[in-house]
Amino acid sequence: MAAMDLPKSPNVFHPEKPSAVGSRNSLAQEYRDQQKEVNQLLEEETNKIIHHLTARLPKDVLERLDVMGGLKEKLYNYFNQNYQNMFNRYMVTSEDEMVKKVRNFIDGEETKVLARYTPKEVADLLDAVGGADKFNTGEIEKSMVNMYGHLQGHIQRGVNELESLTNSILRQKTDTGAFIRGENAYSIVKCAFKDNISKPKTVTDVKLSVNILDSELISPIFHYQITVEYLIKDLLSKHLIDEMDKEIEKLKDERIDQGLEELSDSEILFSKIGRVESYTDDNKDDPKSKRYKLIAKSIMDRLVDLRAEIDPESFDAMNVRENLKKLIDIENIRNRGFNTAINSITSILDTSRMGYQYIENLKNARELVLREYEDTDTENLPDERYQVKLRYLDNAQLIEERKAYDVQMKSFETEIQHIWDLLFVIYEDTKSSFSVSDFNDLAKKKKGRIGRTKEKTGEPVYEDIDKVWDEISFVKPAETEVERLNRTYLYEKDKIRQRIVIMRNKMKAMYDYQYPIERRVLEERLKFLEKEYYKFDYMINPYHVQPGLFLDVDITSIKRKKTTLNAMANVLNEFLHGVSKGFQDAAFASFSRRRSTVREDINQSFSSAEEDSSRQASSGSAYLDLINSGGEAASVSEAAKPKAIAAPKRGRKAGVAVKSGGGKRGRKPGSGRGRSGGGLREV
Repeated sequence: MAAMDLPKSPNVFHPEKPSAVGSRNSLAQEYRDQQKEVNQLLEEETNKIIHHLTARLPKDVLERLDVMGGLKEKLYNYFNQNYQNMFNRYMVTSEDEMVKKVRNFIDGEETKVLARYTPKEVADLLDAVGGADKFNTGEIEKSMVNMYGHLQGHIQRGVNELESLTNSILRQKTDTGAFIRGENAYSIVKCAFKDNISKPKTVTDVKLSVNILDSELISPIFHYQITVEYLIKDLLSKHLIDEMDKEIEKLKDERIDQGLEELSDSEILFSKIGRVESYTDDNKDDPKSKRYKLIAKSIMDRLVDLRAEIDPESFDAMNVRENLKKLIDIENIRNRGFNTAINSITSILDTSRMGYQYIENLKNARELVLREYEDTDTENLPDERYQVKLRYLDNAQLIEERKAYDVQMKSFETEIQHIWDLLFVIYEDTKSSFSVSDFNDLAKKKKGRIGRTKEKTGEPVYEDIDKVWDEISFVKPAETEVERLNRTYLYEKDKIRQRIVIMRNKMKAMYDYQYPIERRVLEERLKFLEKEYYKFDYMINPYHVQPGLFLDVDITSIKRKKTTLNAMANVLNEFLHGVSKGFQDAAFASFSRRRSTVREDINQSFSSAEEDSSRQASSGSAYLDLINSGGEAASVSEAAKPKAIAAPKRGRKAGVAVKSGGGKRGRKPGSGRGRSGGGLREV
């Protein structure tokens, strides 16, 4: 049959016509008797299952199941409907597609042979003249990728907005969950909602701080002042670790090919540690040291103390160190990470319709200050506004930040203690020496009688007992090394807050509705300290921050509108997705699916003929109970439920066991050796 005589499949849809779309029949099968073949297959499979049930189930159960009647008919119909309708139609469609390709191929070849004077196709001509490197569509493909990337970004942004608004409606309130979704929640250092000082009923202020660690950044960030030597050593270290990872992957593949158990997480870690000395060592002075295998010691010596800038007086473009620095600068390793973060957040703000009037990019300090409005006076600003501060902090900077935080905290304690002492001195001066004003006066008045009573019983008087509780905050536990290195200052902050409240109440009790000069001065000083203290408490404790990228966002939004809140939530999620790899648990990242699927209880089989008679009797009674109960499994006791028997191990006779699944060496088909995204390990 000529290829042109074959019916064009895409134009015909019919369940019976040969080679039509969705047909049970195909011209490629040369009119085989499909029905006879299917009947033979169904009869064989049905008889296998009936024979298996007859050989394994008790006699009384078989009588109730009516094996030769209804069960066989049900099995036959099940195979017929599923196997024939799905598998056969899939095969027919595949064959028809192959026939169509063959027909088109023959048409193309005949056209080439018959039209001798027709020029070759353009693609063949370009390939014959220049090859793939001369004529390629790389630039066009890049443009298409960029277009689709922008389109996907707009779609994703719209989906994020819809998700945030939906969550807000379902919550009926605004909380931290409205900002950062679950996959990035770990990066939050502090998120606080509080009423605005000027408009507490209608406006809310939000403080959100996010810390992205160095290990979680997609593009590493370095300070501008970092040396070229440090950059090269960092690149070398990453290269060595990548080489060790490749060796471990080869080792894991070899173990799988040999049928051995996979390495555990600790074994992988120890294997990497054991390979470190084969790549590098601590001998800095030996030119033949392993650490100088990739870059010679003479080159590394020239890079010592070479930073981002060279003194113009000593600059020589032909020197070795200048050319080494130029190679590093061309790669833009020093600025790449921080510039990527800045481009990410500014472009997201632009596309999210959140403009900004003020931006200050302190490049050398690795700090970005971005405000929606240039003015900083809150009295002149609208109720919908935001401010973003993006910083990169290393360990040395955090140490200095913590020192300054300690000094500032101590200063607040000193000032609060000073006004506390002053207030109580004034309070003691206002009391009358002839009347009882408070509990202390009453205790002094009755001190003598209490002392005589204590002398009779032999107990110590109140004044002789050590006082460890100041009645302001509870007793602080002793510090351990953890508290000394990571000071939270929660105890000190709570004590300051309590003292402010006590002093304000004490002044009300002292002066009532009178406002002498002493009260006005004390209240003015207390108000100033309270305002500054709460501003300080609103800041981030540097003891809670780790080296990495630090994003500090201040938002003011109207409670009923929440326009800036909703928009900033989308910006933050998109920004974190663009610059952060997210938290990675090494145990789950290296977790293999094969460990959870290689289990003896997966390959199940019916009980063998040599099974204990008592177990067979209990299984038979369980089936009878199940049938008599009308199919309700709840009526069957747990003890009477039939249990799956583990299949024999490899190397032993399998008998008539029916295995479920079956990838090579215990792997599921299609699972491969890839890493699984999650799940719990089989213990």
